[in-house]
Amino acid sequence: MRKPTRHYDAVLICIAILSAFLNSFYIWKNTYANAYYTAAVTSMLQSWHNFFYASLDPGGFITVDKPPVAFWIQSAFAYVCGVHGWSVILPQALAGVGSVLLLYYLVKPKFGKTAARLASLVMACSPIAVAVSRTNNIDSMLVFTLLLAVWLLFLGVRRQKTSCIIGAFAMIGLGFNMKMLQAYMVVPAFYLFCLLAGKSGWKKKLAVLAGATAVLLLVSLSWAIVVDSIPEENRPYIGSSRTNSVLELALGYNGLQRLTGMNPGGNVPGRNDNKMSPGQPTQPKNNTQDNSADSGANATKNNSEKNNTAQIQDFPPFNQPPANFAPNGPPPQGFNPGPSGDGGEKWVPGGDDGPHPGGGGNFGTGQAGPWRLFQSELSSQISWFLPWAALAAIALLSGLRRRKPLTDQENETLFWLAWLVPGMVFFSMAGFFHHYYLIMLAPPIAALTGAGFVKMWRLYRRQEGWLRWLLPLAITATTAFELYILQPYAEQIGLYCLIALGTAGAVSALALMFTARREKLASIAATAAVLVLLAAPLYWAATPILYGDNCMLPQAGLRQAGFSGGLRQPGAENSKAIPDHRQNKQNNPRPGGPGATQSGVNKKLVEYLSKNNRGTKYLFATTETSAAESYIISGYTVMPMGGFSGSDPALTVTKLQKMIKNNEVKYFLISSGGRGGSNEVLSWIRENSSEVPASEWQDEADLNKTRDAFGARGWDGQATLYKINE
Repeated sequence: MRKPTRHYDAVLICIAILSAFLNSFYIWKNTYANAYYTAAVTSMLQSWHNFFYASLDPGGFITVDKPPVAFWIQSAFAYVCGVHGWSVILPQALAGVGSVLLLYYLVKPKFGKTAARLASLVMACSPIAVAVSRTNNIDSMLVFTLLLAVWLLFLGVRRQKTSCIIGAFAMIGLGFNMKMLQAYMVVPAFYLFCLLAGKSGWKKKLAVLAGATAVLLLVSLSWAIVVDSIPEENRPYIGSSRTNSVLELALGYNGLQRLTGMNPGGNVPGRNDNKMSPGQPTQPKNNTQDNSADSGANATKNNSEKNNTAQIQDFPPFNQPPANFAPNGPPPQGFNPGPSGDGGEKWVPGGDDGPHPGGGGNFGTGQAGPWRLFQSELSSQISWFLPWAALAAIALLSGLRRRKPLTDQENETLFWLAWLVPGMVFFSMAGFFHHYYLIMLAPPIAALTGAGFVKMWRLYRRQEGWLRWLLPLAITATTAFELYILQPYAEQIGLYCLIALGTAGAVSALALMFTARREKLASIAATAAVLVLLAAPLYWAATPILYGDNCMLPQAGLRQAGFSGGLRQPGAENSKAIPDHRQNKQNNPRPGGPGATQSGVNKKLVEYLSKNNRGTKYLFATTETSAAESYIISGYTVMPMGGFSGSDPALTVTKLQKMIKNNEVKYFLISSGGRGGSNEVLSWIRENSSEVPASEWQDEADLNKTRDAFGARGWDGQATLYKINE
C-alpha cells in the first residue's frame, strides 16, 4: 500500500526562512547579549545548585529577578555551544520562528491556508517580536510556550480531550515559571474558549476548568513553594525581592508593581533606590549612558561592549537635568526629580504626571490612557495592524445575531479577542513596562489580521450589503495609520516613501470600490494592498539588523537606531566571543584571558587579587552588578551584594561578618558614591577595612579613559578597593 504523499506549504517555508533571518542574522556579532542574564547562565553551568535556583553569581549568593525555566533552556544551549552572546540568544530566535509556525497551524484548520499564511507573515514581521527574539530576554520564549498552550487547548476542545485542556493550562503554568504573572494575561481567553466552544454540558465544563485551574496553580507555584520552603541559609537570596521570597517576587515586583508603577526598592530606608532594576523605568543600566561604577579602569569598555546597543536617544544624561530644565520652573515633560538613596536629588525618567514612588514612570512608553498604543512611543512596535484587526473582528463576528450556537470561526475569533483586549487594557494603564513586553499582543493581532482578510474578502466578493465595504475601509484605515506612524520619520526614510505608501493604499482601496464585479482585478488589488501595508513593519522589524541591537531594552525602529546621533553601521558590534564555560576556573584567571579593553575585566585588578586573595570563595564583592557581570562571564566568582538594582537587602552586617569569618570574602570594590547595597553594610566595610592604593590594581591611563567617557554625566569613574582588616 502506497504511503500518502506529504505536501509542504512552500509559502510557509519562505515565511519561516524570513523569520529565521530577521531573528538571527548578525547575532554572532553580539558579545554579551544582556550581560545580566548571560552572567546567570554562566553561573548556572558551574553547579546543579546554581542551575536550579538561577543564581546570578557562581557562588550562589543571589538569584536573577525571574524564575529559572527559560534560563534552564539557555543553559542547555550554552552547555553544548559554550557561553557566547549568540548561544544564549539562539533559543529565543528559534522560539520566534516556532511562534510563526505555530500560528499558521492554529489559524489554518478553521480559517484556511490563505488566512494562516498571512497570520504567520504578520507575526514574522512584527517589529517588537523580532527585536526581542534577537536577545536573551525571555519574552519570545514565553510567547512560544503560550502558543503551545493554545494548540493543546484547541486540540482538546475539538476532540473533547480533557487531558489536552489540562495540558494547556499546565503550559501556562510553565510560562509562569518563565516570567511569572505576565503569562496569566492569556488566562481569560482560555476560560472563555472552554466555556463557549466546549461541546459537553455545563457541569462537565466547570469540572474540567476546576481541574485545569488546580493544575495551573500547582505547576505555577511548584518551584516557588519548593524554594521558599528551603532555609534561607541553604539557598541564594531571591533577587529583586524585599523578603527573600519567590511568592513575594511574583506578586510584587513581577506582579502588581508592574501595574501600579511601584518599585520594590522604592524609598526603603538604608537602601539606595537610585539605580534601575530590570523592569524599573529609570535610566538603562547597560547602554552607554550607564551611571554605574564599573570596576576600575575599564568601565567604558564594559558598558559599551557588553550590550552592543545603539544609544537610547530619549533621555538626557542620567543624574543630570535635561538641557531645557529651569531650576525655578516646572520639570520638562517626561522627567521628574526623584529622591536618591544618598540624600541628594537625582534626575530619573518619569511621566509628566508627577513623581512616581521609587522612581517610577513611563520609560518612553507614552502617556497612560485609552490611546496609549496609538501614540508614537509604542505604535511602531506593535500597532501597525490594529485598525485592520478591529475591522476584521467586526467582519468575523458579523453573523452573531443571525445564528446560534456560535460557529468554530466565531469561537476562535472571540478567543483571540479575549487575548488581545485585556492585553491592550493592561498596557494602556500599566505604571511601568518596557517596549518588548508588547510581544504579548503580536499573536492575536496576527491571527485576526489573517483570518479577517479572508473573511472581509468573502464579504466583499458576495456583495454582503454594508459589510462589503469593510475590506476597502480596512485598507484605507491601516494605510492612514501607518502614515501617522511614519510621519515623524519622514526626513530619515524619505518623503517619497510616505507618498508611495499613501498612493498605493488609496489606489488599492479605490480599485476595490470600482472593480467589485471584476474579481480578478479586485483580487490583485487586495493582495497588493496587503503586501504594501506589510512593507513598513517589515522594514521596522529589520532595523535591529540594519542599525544594531539593544539587548538590554530591545525595541525596533529609527529612534532606537539613533538617527538623531547618526547611523549605526551593521555589524559594528564587538565580535569577540565569551570564553567557553568549561575552561573557567573560579578565582583563577585563565591563561591568556581577555584583557580590560576586550571584555570589561580589569586585568590588573584580577592579577592583584589573584596574588593577594588566595583561598577565598569570592574574588571580590561589589556594589555594582554591572561591574560583576563581566567578571562572572569570564569565569571569576564575584559577589554582587545588592543584586541587580543594588538595593536588595541580601546582605546584612551579621551575614557579612559570618562570611568573612568563614574566609568567603576579603576584598570589596565600592563606587566612589557608595551606591548600591545597604548603607549600614557599606559603612561597616569602610570602618573595618583599609583602602588598597589605586596604583596597585588599576592603570591611570585606563582610569582617565573612564573619566573622559563618564565624567560629563556626573560620575568620575572612580571606585575604591577595600581589604578587610585582619
